[in-house]
Amino acid sequence: MPDVDRDRAWLLTVDGAPQSYVDLDDPLHLEFEYARRLAHVLDCVAEPGAALDLLHLGGGALTLPRYAAATRPGSRQEVVEFDRGLVELVAEHLPLPAGSGIAVHTAEARAWLADAPSGSADVLVADVFGGSRVPAQLTSVEYAREAARVLRPGGVYAANLADGAPFDFLRAQLATFRAVFGELALIAEPGVLRGRRFGNAVVLASDRELPVAALARRCAADAFPARVEAGAELARFVRGAVAVADADAVPSPQPPHGAFGIG
Repeated sequence: MPDVDRDRAWLLTVDGAPQSYVDLDDPLHLEFEYARRLAHVLDCVAEPGAALDLLHLGGGALTLPRYAAATRPGSRQEVVEFDRGLVELVAEHLPLPAGSGIAVHTAEARAWLADAPSGSADVLVADVFGGSRVPAQLTSVEYAREAARVLRPGGVYAANLADGAPFDFLRAQLATFRAVFGELALIAEPGVLRGRRFGNAVVLASDRELPVAALARRCAADAFPARVEAGAELARFVRGAVAVADADAVPSPQPPHGAFGIG
């Protein structure tokens, strides 16, 4: 069940696992490393301060939409969250500021995406977890094609995923999005990429060149630095992996005991 630590800075947990962190006084404060990496993506995909049309699959406590509203005023943001109880809890305890430009919809992400207008988003952020696992319906080529349809030319897809060595799920996801998009990148901590621990990884996909150099500088400067893999190095990481169809899709792996506060 969703729960929150009540203060001006709020930690929201779902079934005991940290899910979102919101500082009501400072929407630019991003406590979780993966959230900062997604924010770096938003910072780098367009000129600073330029308004964007953003689609968020998975809402949580709306940490990233709040960040985008503060850094890119005038942006239009659609947020799709399946958990009605979570949506109501956040609306009651963490209300959005007036004029935020954020609209929250209670719906299943894949079904909502299927009905979304073509070419309607500059950036699509997928941060959907059923408990601690990414649902199977958001891991397939058919899903990737829907995401590509909803994005405008030059739009960017960014997904928060989680995996550990031997990276069967992550490599399959990269192969899946490679089958649909021309450009890929991967952001993760070196310890995760070396297989030392289970952790988050941000997958980026687009039909245009991604801002890899700018992202690499920002991610390297974080308190917990991350690497940005692209090009030949990423191709070697993905080599041998096969794209996943709806019929073969499975959820992301169950985190091991103690990962992300689970255990």
